[in-house]
Amino acid sequence: MRFRNPVAGEVTWNDVVKGPITIANRELDDLVIARTDGTPTYNFCVAIDDWDMQITHVIRGDDHVNNTPRQINILHALGAPLPQYGHLPMILGADGEKLSKRHGAVSVMDYPAQGYLPEAMLNYLARLGWSHGDDEVFSMEQFTQWFDLDHLTKSPAQFNAEKLDWINNHYIKQADNARLAELARPAMERLGAHLDGAPDLQAVIALMKERVNTVNELAVAAMLFYREPLPDAALLAQHVTDAIRPALKQYVQQLKTVAWNKDALSTALKAVLAAHQLKMPQLAMPLRLLITGQMQTPSIDAVIALFDREVVIARLVKHL
Repeated sequence: MRFRNPVAGEVTWNDVVKGPITIANRELDDLVIARTDGTPTYNFCVAIDDWDMQITHVIRGDDHVNNTPRQINILHALGAPLPQYGHLPMILGADGEKLSKRHGAVSVMDYPAQGYLPEAMLNYLARLGWSHGDDEVFSMEQFTQWFDLDHLTKSPAQFNAEKLDWINNHYIKQADNARLAELARPAMERLGAHLDGAPDLQAVIALMKERVNTVNELAVAAMLFYREPLPDAALLAQHVTDAIRPALKQYVQQLKTVAWNKDALSTALKAVLAAHQLKMPQLAMPLRLLITGQMQTPSIDAVIALFDREVVIARLVKHL
């Protein structure tokens, strides 16, 4: 069964994004509205649904522009009121081409698995194709207050993964540590972490979350507290030298009695540096290697404070 489309005249609507659009009826075919098995087709169904549900605004991608005059003619034939139509530009990849699987994840359902927070995704997606001045970061409460159709953009937006990472980093910094710990826990367990003992995972999250863009990166970064360090032999030879060992040994002695908190550990470290006339990197780097196996960590006194005293001393003594 086909819909008998008007032969003469034209279909015009004032698109809330693109402005006035006119398409001649002669360019439209007599579209099928029911297949041979009786099932209705898309353009007929959505027109009936919009009428039945009293839809006031149809906002969709501009790949649907060609469907709109067909749906308008169907609604006119039924004597039904017309909703307002708005067609948003498609989201493009960084190369200016239509977003596709070759650009990475293209379903919003893929992003939680990659470690993106829902509030970051909502914020970023809202900013694609809409703006509120120069505001880049806003809550959903602000978005619902600010949103209007007048500020939808007519030009295609480009999906920028670096911008998404920046926004996600902002929300990770603001997020509750207990929530982040529960989000990171499954990934850390898959990496082999045993999280029932020390250090406290929430304390680790609080220290590491400033440095990551995703929850997955947070899980990987936090692993330095939950696995045995495997420092590179060449790096050990470079940084744990005979000139540094006396200072390391003195710091080990300090660790046996010092109060186990960041400030006290920092004070003890500075005292050792002064006694041996060393600069902070000369002692901090070997401490990082011996305790965590890594060259880059947050402030070493903050890292040490999260480990058990016995663990830190044992790892240092092993190489002295």
